Amino acid sequence: MSKILTIGEPMALFVADQEGDLKDVEHFSRFVAGAEVNFSIGMVRLKHAVTYISKLGDDPFGKMIEEFLQKNGIDTSYITYDAQYFTGMQWKQKVTSGDSHVFSLRRNSAASHMDVSTIAKFNWDGFDHIHLTGIPPALSAGCRQLVYELIKQARGKGISISYDPNLRPGLWADKKEMVQIVNDLACLADIVIPGISEGKLLTGKEGVQEIANAYHAAGVKTVVIKLGAEGAYTSSEGQQFYTPGFPVTKVVDTVGAGDGFAVGLVSGILEGLSLQEAVRRGAAIGALAVMSPGDNDGLPDRESLAAFIR
Repeated sequence: MSKILTIGEPMALFVADQEGDLKDVEHFSRFVAGAEVNFSIGMVRLKHAVTYISKLGDDPFGKMIEEFLQKNGIDTSYITYDAQYFTGMQWKQKVTSGDSHVFSLRRNSAASHMDVSTIAKFNWDGFDHIHLTGIPPALSAGCRQLVYELIKQARGKGISISYDPNLRPGLWADKKEMVQIVNDLACLADIVIPGISEGKLLTGKEGVQEIANAYHAAGVKTVVIKLGAEGAYTSSEGQQFYTPGFPVTKVVDTVGAGDGFAVGLVSGILEGLSLQEAVRRGAAIGALAVMSPGDNDGLPDRESLAAFIR
């Protein structure tokens, strides 16, 4: 199986035990959140090796997060601690329909203080792929420079790159800066995986093929546009096709569905599946993710994934 690198900000997540406005909820259950966390767990459950780069606060939540990642089989040898800054945290509303409200406390967190020195001793030996999202570049200028450096080094070593914009407008100074930087980074990747609303916002185009063409013109080989329950649209080197979504019995929590899709797509490509099969796997894991309460609870192992696809 493949050896994969990712970088992000894992956070302590507190999910309300009952429905209602977060200000009225008294009891919460604790989890670990983060788009790259979800991706990493999903890849490990499919028997791939994942190394996670991050910085945590030297506090109880930081220690809890590292233990959680290790228990899930993720390599944390490039996670460091910062005694001056705290671990990022989130609180999430419990809902039975629609998207839940999430409140984040992450500005000036430990992870936002990463920079190129974070990878001063990084060893690329054995890595096959790097998966990135648009979240770390939004945290700080230092994080942004670090992501650019990782991409530069990966491209120099011929390591493939997947990129999920995963837009977080609240973390950016303004929309124009977000669009410019997220697009700039996306155009350095081999595979770009935007949601349909993200694709429209980032390219200014409305149709899926027009969105894909905007990235192809900038040098991106493969563009897979997530269409929610409708599935996905793929455009890659002469191939264009739709992949339908999988039936969902009950939507429990939509958070993490896009990360699950990325797990299926990237793992399938790295395992040598056809692009059609890889996208279908992504659609399957995305469907499993929305039927589970936590951000990564529904991510399957190989056996349960095969059973669901059947």
